Parts: sequence; C-alpha cells; structure tokens
Amino acid sequence: MRRRSPRRLLGVLAAVTVAFSLFSSASTAGAADTAPKAAPAPAASAAAALSTSTPVVFVHGYTGNASNWVTAKSVFQLNGWSSSKLFTYDYNSYGNNITNAQGLASFVNNVKSQTGASKVAIVNHSMGGLVSQYYLKVLGGNTSVSHLASIAGANHGTTFASACLIYVTCQQMYPGSSYISQITSGDETPGATRYATWYSACDGVILPYTSTKLDGATNNNVACQTHIGYLTDTLTLGAIARFVAS
Repeated sequence: MRRRSPRRLLGVLAAVTVAFSLFSSASTAGAADTAPKAAPAPAASAAAALSTSTPVVFVHGYTGNASNWVTAKSVFQLNGWSSSKLFTYDYNSYGNNITNAQGLASFVNNVKSQTGASKVAIVNHSMGGLVSQYYLKVLGGNTSVSHLASIAGANHGTTFASACLIYVTCQQMYPGSSYISQITSGDETPGATRYATWYSACDGVILPYTSTKLDGATNNNVACQTHIGYLTDTLTLGAIARFVAS
C-alpha cells in the first residue's frame, strides 16, 4: 500500500480544520440572530428602500436631548435612510408634556413641509412616549404618523417619577395621573399607525417595566437591557429600523 507523505497528510488535516472552522462560524452567526450585540442587518429590499424615504422623528426622554440619538441615527443610515430624513425633537423636560406634545405637532408639520412627505415615523424613548402618545391620540397626530416605535416608553407611567414630582412633567409621568388617563383610556393605538414597543425587566427606570406595553401594539420583550442601554443597543435599534421600514 502506497504511503502518503507527511507533507500531504498535513495539507489534508489543514483543509479539514478550515472546513470545520467555517462550519462553526456559520453556526455561530445563526445563533447570533438573538444575541444581545449582533450587528443590525441593512434593509435591502425594494419595498424597504421605498419605506426609508419616510422621515423619522426621534423624541428623547426626561432630561434627554438630541445627542441621545447619535447611535440610532447611524443604525438607521445603515438600514437605508439618508441623514436628511432623520430629525430630532427637543423639548423642555421640566415644563408641561401637553405643551411638549403641541410642540411635537408643530415639529412634525415642519418636517412634512420640508421633506414633502405625507407622514413621518416617530421613535421615542422613556418620557418621550408620553409626549408622542398625547400627540397621536389627543391631538389627532396619528393621521400624520406611519409608525410609532416606543423604546422603554413611560406609556402607563413609572413610580420612578416620584423622585422628581416638583416638576409637572414628572407629576404627569406618575402612574394614575390625569395625563396618563387621557392617553390610555379607550384605544391606546388609534388610527392606521403601526405601533410597536420594546421593554425589559432589566430596565430599572420604568417601574413596573411592563408599563411600556400598549394594547394593540407589537410589544417586544427584550431579554435584559437597561433604560439608558437601549440608546446604544444596535441590535434593538436595528430591529426598530426594520420595523419602521416595514
């Protein structure tokens, strides 16, 4: 029987090793679809590309500002949006959320006028949920909004607001407030707008954490994410971008 040279045997072993490594990598990539830090996949279909022409308005939370959305904007751009279609709405965290919602209404109208779009998508975080819900439900803004994505929104209030009750916004954010009664009574997801929320037991600020969920929305339970951690969570932000593009 002809013996194989040591060099040839080493070559065969190397080829087998490479093949096994490639298989292992492919298996790991499949599992990473549900891993906490997987990279967001770009929305590449023709339908998604058409949807990325919809302007997106980001609405920050209590004490937040436009800088909260730096990562989100990058993720949306990776998913097909141009920077000219991404807007941030800043408001007074210590004023009145009714005034803040009225300001959001004016801001959306300006975005529609500037871009020529008939509707915008809204992505909010924390107390931005209260501002957005009041705009869509009480002020009739749902006719101007195609998608509403609420990230850890204080949609039914949070007992954490007891730490800042000297401000009217925190009074409105406390569970059972008249403000919350207005936005939660009856239909919580009015109009043809598509609604989705993202919430987590690890939130730590929205208490109870299920406060974010909206009846009639697609409510996504994130395995474990902190309240501020969402703002740099590219996996969740990627899912939100794909939801808005749907």
